[in-house]
Amino acid sequence: MNASKLLVAGVAFSMSAVAFAGGTHGSGHGTAIGEPGKVDDVSRTIQVEMQDNYFEPESIEVVRGETVRFVIENKGKLVHEFNIGTPDMHEGHQKEMMMMVEHGVIQGGKLNESMMSMDMGNGKTMNHDDPNSVLLEPGQTKEIVWTFSTKTNMEFACNVPGHYEAGMYGDVNFNSSADSQARAHH
Repeated sequence: MNASKLLVAGVAFSMSAVAFAGGTHGSGHGTAIGEPGKVDDVSRTIQVEMQDNYFEPESIEVVRGETVRFVIENKGKLVHEFNIGTPDMHEGHQKEMMMMVEHGVIQGGKLNESMMSMDMGNGKTMNHDDPNSVLLEPGQTKEIVWTFSTKTNMEFACNVPGHYEAGMYGDVNFNSSADSQARAHH
């Protein structure tokens, strides 16, 4: 086997291991943090601005069972990510994002879209297409509709290498009194 085939095979194997360990890219997010929401169930919209290494707002408050539409705009000069997950999920996902930088997918303020769909073996790609996450170039706006069906320790974060470490994450706080009121009405 030549060196380039070995490299692709090694990258594919490591991506698969990271994907399953981190619960991201292709392994399907699910009940651990909630699930993709239906537009018809949206109770409110939260506008999120991404600047270079912080989010506005810095935290959000939700009610268990609530479906929220996030409208996320990158107002920074670099590529940024908005990803809903647990701290462990973010830790695993950061390894995948490092691979995206190492392979030229993320190039400072630009995404190399053709590299994102490159076959890494076993049907794996570097597409950033999970329902709980968006990756945006400067000036882009995208949406996520998410149902917070599980009350767990979670946050939203940018996992582009160095951004989380620089403080680009925020808490998802559950409003307990609203939870009990919502259950009483159902």
